[in-house]
Order: sequence, then C-alpha cells, then structure tokens
Amino acid sequence: MRLLPRFGWIAAMMALLIGGAYIASAQQTRKADAGPYFWPNEQSKANSDDWLRLNHDKVFQLRPRLLVINFANGMAKDKGLSKVKEMILALREASRYHGYSNENTTPELEYQMVKYVDLTDADPLPDDKVLDGNSSFYPRVPDWKEGINFRYGELFTDRFASLYEIEDPDNPGKLLNLKQMVDKGIVNEVWFFARQGKYGAPLECTEVKQAYDASFNKIAGKSVQAGNGGSDEQPFIGRSLRILFVNAERGPGCAMESLGHAVEGTSNSNAIPYFTRYFAEFAGFDLKKRFGLPFNSLYERNGQKLNYPAPDQITYTFDGKAGKYLNYYTVGGNVHFAPNAREDYDLSNTQPVLSTIEHFRLKDGPYEKDLKTPWTIASFAKYKDVAPDCQGPWVVYWRQNFPGYATRCLDDNRKPMKSWWPFLFY
Repeated sequence: MRLLPRFGWIAAMMALLIGGAYIASAQQTRKADAGPYFWPNEQSKANSDDWLRLNHDKVFQLRPRLLVINFANGMAKDKGLSKVKEMILALREASRYHGYSNENTTPELEYQMVKYVDLTDADPLPDDKVLDGNSSFYPRVPDWKEGINFRYGELFTDRFASLYEIEDPDNPGKLLNLKQMVDKGIVNEVWFFARQGKYGAPLECTEVKQAYDASFNKIAGKSVQAGNGGSDEQPFIGRSLRILFVNAERGPGCAMESLGHAVEGTSNSNAIPYFTRYFAEFAGFDLKKRFGLPFNSLYERNGQKLNYPAPDQITYTFDGKAGKYLNYYTVGGNVHFAPNAREDYDLSNTQPVLSTIEHFRLKDGPYEKDLKTPWTIASFAKYKDVAPDCQGPWVVYWRQNFPGYATRCLDDNRKPMKSWWPFLFY
C-alpha cells in the first residue's frame, strides 16, 4: 500500500499548487532530477510521446487535458459542467490505490478540463429535425437506418476546429483542429455529451491506439482499435486518442462503466502486450487456463446464471451441460462481473466468495501466492454516492485495485509491476 510520509505529503501538496516535479513516496525516494514526475510536463505533453514510455516508472500522477463537447439540446452549460466535475472526481477517487482502506493514498489521475464547447442549438429545431434531441451540430450518419449514428471523423475536420475555437499558442489567430491539439499536447482525451434514443447512438468509448511490441517499443505505423468497439471513421493521427460518449441523461457511474470497458478493450486489443498479460489475469479473461472452465471469461458463458454454493465454489450451465468447480476464486473481476456476480450487472448478491482482488500480485499469501479473502458487495458500498448509477460503485472500487506507482505488486519475474495508469496515454 502506498503512503506519503509526513513531509512527503507536504511536498506533494506544494507540488500540486506550484507545479513542482518532485515528490517523495514511502516506497520509493528519488533524486529531484530523476523524478517522480507529473505528466503532462514541460518535457512531454502529448499522447504516445516516447518520453512517457521511457519514464513510465517515474510517473507519479497523470493530469490529462480534457476537451468536452455538448451536443445534447436542453442541457444547460452549468448542468454539463456539474456532470464533468462529478466524473472527474469519480475518476480521481478510483485512481487511489486501495483508497477504500486508506484515506491517505494519492490519486494517480487528475483530469484538467481545457475547454467546454457548447454545441447545442440556441433555437428549437423543426419537428422533423428533433430526432433524439441532439443538436444540428451532432455529426449524424446521413440517412441513418441502423448501427452507430455518429461520424467520428468529423471531430477532426477544420469545420469543427472553427467550433472548438482553440488557438495555436505558437501562431495566434490560427485555430487548431483536433489532431493538431493532440499533437501539441493541448488535448489528451475527448468527452462528448449526447442523447441516446431510437435514432441510434455513438459507441460507448473509442480509442485508436498506437501499437507496441513486448519491449514497449512502438510498432511503426501500426494502430489498433482499443476501445469498447471502434469506428473506421476515427482516423489514426499518429498518436492514441480516447473519445468517450457520455449519455446526457445518465450519471457518472454509467460513464465510468464505459471507460471500464475501454480498459478491457485495451487489453483485448493487445496494443501493449505487457498490459494484456496482467490485465487478463486480473479481469478473469483466462478462466480456461486457470480453472479449465469451458469459457475464457464470464462474458462468454452464453447468458446462463451462475451460483456460488460455497465461498470457494462456482456452478454454471454451458451449452446445456451443468458444471461445478471446487477451489474456485475470483481475482479482480471485470466491469460486468464483480467477484460474486451471478449474471451481468449483478451488484446485489450478498453471498461471500473468495477473491484475491485486494491482494493482486502482492504475493502475500501461503507459498507466496496472492492471499485469498472472503469478499462481499460491502466492499464498494461507500462509493454509491460517488458514482451511483450503472456499475459505477463497483467500477470505482475495482479500479482502486489496479497496480499503480510504487505499489508492492510483482510481475512474473518478481520485479515491481509497472503502474497501469500511464498505459492509458501510450
């Protein structure tokens, strides 16, 4: 568990106020010229910078710069800003390693909003243009019939540059398009508000991500779809970029769920082999290998309900055949499946199960295995006010168990595990 000593905490707070680059941690004290670092910083601001991978282990906190766009007619700016604040606070809380048991742990994600771009219509639309309540600026697929109705490529055009109205700091008067903003590190991530209705919707969260090899080197010119689904219209701009659709009629928990699926998507894409190796273990995407179950993950169980007759047992039906596994335990679970979930989205089961989620890769149990402890839904109850809807409370807690800066998690070689947070912006 990561703690800041008394004077390290004072230094951290001063750094937050004045933008300093040195912080001491209880696990790891470094010289001022060697880190720890915040990112973005004066040396590196843009996604996929080589600096980020070369200094990965020194990155103490990420402060990604956020562009927010509102296409949802009827949602006033103050309400939109309030929703953004709620989401930023939820993500902040979710990045505090083991924050549920230690209030002194430091957040590893501190989003900074660059600009809120209000693209709602000032005047009501004609009846035949209202559709699902999104504005005339919403880049809808022409003559939409089915599937995704959002044209992601439009966000990168000069037309939208004129709507963002963000000037080039090196060339006053010149407006930047989205690629240029990302290249200059002015923007690291995009969120947009929209309404979802019978006329289709965007994808939950997309990311066209730079691909890396097993040694963390970029594979020149190669990108992968690393979000929760992907759109061929979203271009690869030479850098990774995540674009989140935020349902204007829902709260921060639903957005957290979408971002959680994007983390799963990054693992499934194999964009960063190291991350895939360990996240698949954490999320239970290796059940065939680990337990010999007939499915790799609970997502693949064909919709059949699960049961837990005892804390170390699971029963299931798959392809018409009943199965039971003894000595079962959950590692970290995934977005739809908390450790004792009987089906997708089950956050109400009170049965205890064995899990290693709070001991992932700590090797603190017998025979230097991760310690298994009884787990119940009481573990995430405190987050029902932080991100109350969808899978939000669970996802906040779930992310608090991701390996972070200077945690005691160990990789297969018993070396300190790399923090998972910088991978978001590789």
